Amino acid sequence: MEQIVKLVAEKTGLSEAHAKVAVETVVSVLKDKLPAGVGGQLDGILKGGAGANLGGLADGLKGKLGGLLGD
Repeated sequence: MEQIVKLVAEKTGLSEAHAKVAVETVVSVLKDKLPAGVGGQLDGILKGGAGANLGGLADGLKGKLGGLLGD
């Protein structure tokens, strides 16, 4: 997640502390909106876990983003 925080800080001009709050807020909202299994996979990916399954995450998201985005 630190890479994402640094990228947000660079792109927005926010301090790393503020960028971290922004990233944590977005991740929290996503985890609340996504199905439980997908949220768990998101945690694994953000923590850089070796068991993170990007294909499984993509499958879990399929058809869910429309509802998340209000479509």
